[in-house]
Amino acid sequence: MDFTLTEEQAQLSDTLCRWLEKEYGFEQRRDTIASKNGTCARAWTGLSDLGLLALPVPEVLNGFGASGADMFGVMEALGKALLVEPYLATVSGIEFLKHDQDRFAGLLGQAASGVVRLACALGERQSRFDRFDVEMTTRIEGGAHVLNGRKTVVVHGAQADHLIVSARTAGNTRDPDGITLFVVPSDIRGLCRTDYRTIDGMRAADIEFANVRLPDSARLGAAGEAWPIIDAVSDYTCALLCAEAVGIMQAVNDTTLEYLKMRRQFDQPIGAYQALQHRMAELFIEVEQARSLAMLAASVARSDETSKRRHTISAAMIRVGQAATRVGQEVIQMHGGIGMSNEMQVAHYFKRLSVFGALEGDIDHHVARLARQPEFRHPD
Repeated sequence: MDFTLTEEQAQLSDTLCRWLEKEYGFEQRRDTIASKNGTCARAWTGLSDLGLLALPVPEVLNGFGASGADMFGVMEALGKALLVEPYLATVSGIEFLKHDQDRFAGLLGQAASGVVRLACALGERQSRFDRFDVEMTTRIEGGAHVLNGRKTVVVHGAQADHLIVSARTAGNTRDPDGITLFVVPSDIRGLCRTDYRTIDGMRAADIEFANVRLPDSARLGAAGEAWPIIDAVSDYTCALLCAEAVGIMQAVNDTTLEYLKMRRQFDQPIGAYQALQHRMAELFIEVEQARSLAMLAASVARSDETSKRRHTISAAMIRVGQAATRVGQEVIQMHGGIGMSNEMQVAHYFKRLSVFGALEGDIDHHVARLARQPEFRHPD
């Protein structure tokens, strides 16, 4: 399989890298993190002007219909810049809306133009990475859907204008059947969001739903049949996360290599020591192996072959997660104590790599998921 970016993909990635270098430097990022809501309106407008929000939107809705492979170079560039804007949350929300395109065409158009931001409220306190573990309930009352429950660690949940929410309409707590998706305006009565900053400078929120009433037009897809959609979009998000992590690892390796050339001991750069050269060579291999799996994951991110998609995505999450752990820890050690300082960019790379597995499943979760796929079962 050829993993080389096409000419159009490479041009988009290069353009984005130049824009990020000019408009989204380390100092601006630190100011954004310290701001009240943790996002930058000017940066969001810039991303919209570059067409990044319209990339995954279908062409019939004035988008570009980008594939998972098209998104790889974008997420890799955003990873290098450590973007803290709600881009990943919004494009994941767009992926949900595309499963009920006719009903939510207007909202998709608004998301493509950057007018609205989206977030996916799927996780609950007891569910960990099992998105089918849903306790939040909904009932029909007076022709409306009434939602009650709590969602936790919703990435950019307080910055979103609309939330994609899962709720149980039938079945037991861990039953994949009986889950329904809703698109919920963030200013609706009965919804309370508690915003907080995460260790990597992002924002997340815990969200309470107390008798939130929704019309049937807010339902996304068929009632009680949301699990295949949630599973598919979660895999898509995993593929984008892997691409972002590859970008971060590449950037942190480049930063560390420059540091080894500049930092001197006993009248010579510490990079002249063979032991450090060998360690950097091993980190280079780690990133290249992770990149190969991440690109493969991006190529199947929207595959209709469910087993193949799950297999590839989980394999990528495992290998990228291993690389993220090793690269993050090694570069901190090679920087010495200053690597943990908040003034050093390498510390922020390390923090983002450290939360990689906490977002869509850690290594143990994906090893178990991979083992459940049909090709790993003992033949009868």
